[in-house]
Amino acid sequence: MTAKGPGSSAGPRDRTEPGPAYWAEYAWLGGTVEPGVLIETAGGRIAAVRTGTPGPPPGAEPLRGLTLPGLANAHSHAFHRALRGTVQLGSGTFWTWREVMYSVADRLTPESYFSLARAVYAEMALAGITCVGEFHYVHHAPGGLPYDDPNAMGHALIAAAAEAGIRITLLDTCYLAAGFGTRTGTRTGIRTARRGRPLDRHQLRFGDGSAAAWAERAAALAPDGEHARVGAAIHSVRAVPAGELAAVAGWARERGAPLHVHLSEQPAENDACLAAHGRTPTRLLADHGVLGPGTTAVHATHLTEDDIALLGGSGTGVCLCPTTERDLADGIGPAAELDRAGVPLCLGTDSHAVIDLLEEARAMELNERLRSRARGHWTAGRLLRHATEDGHAALGWPDAGRLEAGRLADLTTVALDSVRTAGPAPRLAAEAAVFAATGADVRHTVVGGRHVVREGVHRSVPDVPAALVDAIQQGARR
Repeated sequence: MTAKGPGSSAGPRDRTEPGPAYWAEYAWLGGTVEPGVLIETAGGRIAAVRTGTPGPPPGAEPLRGLTLPGLANAHSHAFHRALRGTVQLGSGTFWTWREVMYSVADRLTPESYFSLARAVYAEMALAGITCVGEFHYVHHAPGGLPYDDPNAMGHALIAAAAEAGIRITLLDTCYLAAGFGTRTGTRTGIRTARRGRPLDRHQLRFGDGSAAAWAERAAALAPDGEHARVGAAIHSVRAVPAGELAAVAGWARERGAPLHVHLSEQPAENDACLAAHGRTPTRLLADHGVLGPGTTAVHATHLTEDDIALLGGSGTGVCLCPTTERDLADGIGPAAELDRAGVPLCLGTDSHAVIDLLEEARAMELNERLRSRARGHWTAGRLLRHATEDGHAALGWPDAGRLEAGRLADLTTVALDSVRTAGPAPRLAAEAAVFAATGADVRHTVVGGRHVVREGVHRSVPDVPAALVDAIQQGARR
């Protein structure tokens, strides 16, 4: 099972019983497309990868198309899926969109959130996503009272991912304030601000009162199942007062857990932070010990040159969400400058205007073409790496994201014979996948060596559109 041989790779000998074997018509290995690749699994991991296999051997399931590591969706708010279509009416900004979002959040219960998230995560599986980072801040009942289980909403999301068959990093989010407080005095010449503004009625169910109370609740959130891990998130510098930032970062670092934070999504956030603290949000995070290799900043759309240098110098990652950023008219972020500064980049679908990591990947390149009026900033291979290995690393799954022995056996296969992908030579399969395919071209999704999506059909949620309709209508009736 794990013996080395010509055209194969294998890890240490594993006594685990062999799992399913898959024969990939084409597979993306180490940045190149290889024909005829046998992928053997054991114990939910890849046991061996054997190239030069001209056809599926007995017992191996064929995967026709281009097989990639499973895609990692590094930034999700599952309940935002209920907004699709409704928020595309009329005009407005992020801030008007936020009011509609609050109305959906107001109606969520643990039961309805489970139903909605199960359908949303099944939609992700259909699009080849095998791991999601859920930026979770709807913690309590409306009005802010805790449920009998203070983590009922988080447990609902973890259970939903299990039923949909994908992995989840639940990024339990600290959310304490409605905005920056009033500027007060000075200390060593640096302006400081009081505790942030009190939460409004929509936000009460997001808050825990203090970082210490948030940490106590989050520490009790024990994942049920190997598919789930728990990380931390700072909603934003406007929602977590400066004096509380270090406590959240320390909680994550003590546990070796990923830490995510919304950063500079809109110019108004930057302006308010400068008015309250005399510093940009990035500098504020740096000064309170939030930046570092375990941290991922989400969006990072409106940054100064100094901000970019801080992120790069600290090893902080950035998660770009191009389809949401363009849907909300937030702007095009400085992805190329971040890349040149050495910032690890990954991708997320955020508000789920669409759920399609291939679209997010190509949008990163195409947005930069629009901004710079030049082509070719990232190769298809590099974009795929951001959508796979780098996304998994940002979510605390460094053992996923590559088709190699010893890695988690999470795969996705993109059809090469659809109207979008047919035509290019096999050696250009990665380019066809990134620059032409959509989530609708995903034919197979395998998680832990087991099929979740086979021939475009979800095995445990066979009618995902109906599940979405039922869940969204259920939430609307409350």
